[in-house]
Amino acid sequence: MTTSSTANDWVSPGRNCGACGSRTCEEFGRLLAAGGASADMCPFSLGHGRQVPVLGERRYSGRDVLGQAYDFVLSAMPGECSARKIVLPFRPDLTERMGIVPGDIVLGRPAGAGCPVQHVISVTDADYDTGVITGHVVGPYHSRNRPVKDVKAYHMLGFEGRAVPVGGDPVFGKRQYFLPGFCMMDRAHTGLVNMVIDKPWGIHVRVENVVIL
Repeated sequence: MTTSSTANDWVSPGRNCGACGSRTCEEFGRLLAAGGASADMCPFSLGHGRQVPVLGERRYSGRDVLGQAYDFVLSAMPGECSARKIVLPFRPDLTERMGIVPGDIVLGRPAGAGCPVQHVISVTDADYDTGVITGHVVGPYHSRNRPVKDVKAYHMLGFEGRAVPVGGDPVFGKRQYFLPGFCMMDRAHTGLVNMVIDKPWGIHVRVENVVIL
């Protein structure tokens, strides 16, 4: 027999992750005290296993389409539309030759990771010395009826964003399975976690050496 956590069991984690459906832990605490929520809705609540996070309208079970378990979902940081994606075109010189700059829309497929899906990236930074491009995955709609720069194929170097734990917290220096919140294949990725910072709005992480296994 399993029992649910009560309001007395709940201690605010201060992460403001949004997985409970409230904007902040303080807001959830008020709702909980008023009887309008259950402590089990918080993935960090004491006395129970991790719950299924809800980000927007999507629920995350902790396993991908092939049944692979993952530790956390990588979501957008406050004020951003998706996790930041860091890529390197197969021909790094294209970044400079195409004159890629912040605000551009870049097309390409992460062939280095074996992903069959072409991605549309809204550029936030482009380094002409290395060819590295950083941006947000925004979806095909943003590439319609406007100029785009197609690099054809690229290496997927890393991601940076907000980690929402499902099976485990991100651990500095550890290779872990995670799921990009925008992944159309619903496939867990692996990467080396090389930055973990607790912030008022949640866990800020960067993951590099990304592959799909």
